[in-house]
Amino acid sequence: MTVAVVLLGFPLAFLGAQLVRENEMQALQSRAADTARAVDFRLEQDIPLTNRMFENAAGGPGDIPASVVVQAPDGEVYRAGDRIQGRSLSVKVDSDTGATVLLYVSWWDVFWLSARVIALVVVAAVVAFAAGIAMAIWQANRLTAPLVYLAASAEQLGAGQVRPRLEPSGVEEIDLVAAELARSADRMAGRLAAERQFASDASHQLRTPLTALSMRLEEIMLATDDPTVGEEARISLEQVERLVRVVDDLLASSRRVAGGTTEALRLLEVVHQQEEEWQPTFQAVGRRLVVEVDPATQVLATPGALAQVIATLVENSLKHGAGTTTVRSRPSGPSGAVVVEVADEGAGVPDDLAPRIFEREVTSGRGTGLGLALARDLASADGGRLELAQRRPAVFALFLSGVPASLRPDVVLPLGAVVSARPDRRRR
Repeated sequence: MTVAVVLLGFPLAFLGAQLVRENEMQALQSRAADTARAVDFRLEQDIPLTNRMFENAAGGPGDIPASVVVQAPDGEVYRAGDRIQGRSLSVKVDSDTGATVLLYVSWWDVFWLSARVIALVVVAAVVAFAAGIAMAIWQANRLTAPLVYLAASAEQLGAGQVRPRLEPSGVEEIDLVAAELARSADRMAGRLAAERQFASDASHQLRTPLTALSMRLEEIMLATDDPTVGEEARISLEQVERLVRVVDDLLASSRRVAGGTTEALRLLEVVHQQEEEWQPTFQAVGRRLVVEVDPATQVLATPGALAQVIATLVENSLKHGAGTTTVRSRPSGPSGAVVVEVADEGAGVPDDLAPRIFEREVTSGRGTGLGLALARDLASADGGRLELAQRRPAVFALFLSGVPASLRPDVVLPLGAVVSARPDRRRR
């Protein structure tokens, strides 16, 4: 657009200025010719010439003022109009009777007429340039917005939400991709449903004979008087119970990986829920819980799981930290990720414990060692990441997928728009 304005605007302005100058000179030539004919007529009719008769040639309304000089055949000179000072342009016409008519106009008067044309062309070019920019922005938004929504829908599909839908964009190619993405989501939903059903059926079919086997082994232990047989039955019973736990763990893992529960959440609502729950406990021990979260921040997460992770981090700070506990959020990198940090003013995490802080049954002695491990699993299930960002004082960072504030959640997530966190109570 800029190139077109430059390539067309400048030549058009130059040609317009030249055309105005030529038109004015032709008009001046025409005035001089009319004056020459008037002189011939008077001379032929023996009408005396006077200065006043040439005042019309000096210019009327809308004409450039001119200085008229007429030299009669007898050498007499007649003048009309104001004398031109400075640089001037002139035309000369000789009449049939031998009279000479000279018209002078100011060069600046003609220049300013040409300059007005140039200014008009420049203004028109600026208006065209602005209109082109506005049209380009509108067209770019029309083409890029559906792509952004499509990317958000694909990200949502990858995060576990297997039923994203997009409104038609009006761009055939983008709508074809969106339709294919929707069909892929439907196929994925069917496969996940089949996997859940298979896992449930397998668990049920395995649990029933395992339960019967456990009961049979317990009866053998109680009925036998042989210590060797009782010991073997006890060992077998432990193996069966271990197998039952393995089946339960595999079923729970399958359900957790299947996911499909992520939603676009306003982070502040989830954090406020935890603030209301934990604030009285902090006040009872003389400590403060401070929240620094942008109200516009949106993340993709499972409401209950996110609340559980934040609750675990806050509880961990209460038990092992000191001073003020701060829950804050900040953007992370160009991908739109959001980091939720939980920090306190305590002594921090011991060096020997820090590398294994998220392992099960690893604790400083005032906990079960399962809270942080479970919180990390919940964060991973939603496509997030939980890390120890700083040892002293302790800062835990939860990385989540962000939802740009410019997106309309009702378009990206028409089946599950931005929702408030459900008031799930933390398990104590």
